Amino acid sequence: MNRSKGFTLIEVLVVVAMIGILTTIALPSYTEYVQRGRRAEAKSGLQQAVQWMERAQTATGTYPLTAAFPVSLSTVPSGTYTITLASANGTTYTLTATPTGAQASDKCGAFTITGVGVRSVVGATAPMDATQCWQR
Repeated sequence: MNRSKGFTLIEVLVVVAMIGILTTIALPSYTEYVQRGRRAEAKSGLQQAVQWMERAQTATGTYPLTAAFPVSLSTVPSGTYTITLASANGTTYTLTATPTGAQASDKCGAFTITGVGVRSVVGATAPMDATQCWQR
């Protein structure tokens, strides 16, 4: 009797099932890892914008208005966050990093920082809060 070389259907199905199980476990962890890296990029972009605002305030005596905010600071390099400036009268400001594209589903939502250094998040979903989002 000749023996065939190769895999049986059962063996192939077991391997496919194992790959499916591993993917189901690994994909959410990988997605969270990537989003956490993009969050760090957003916080870095906000800090760069804060430094620009403080330098401009030191040079002119008032914080620049929204129209003067440079376009180069309005996005992070990956393009997953948009940074906007809200300035009422030149004495205070609020910078917001809003997630876009693939990052829009991030559980931390949008990051904000004010001229006095108050950090918060807008739209965070449980169990995340401002402290956890800014620390991770």
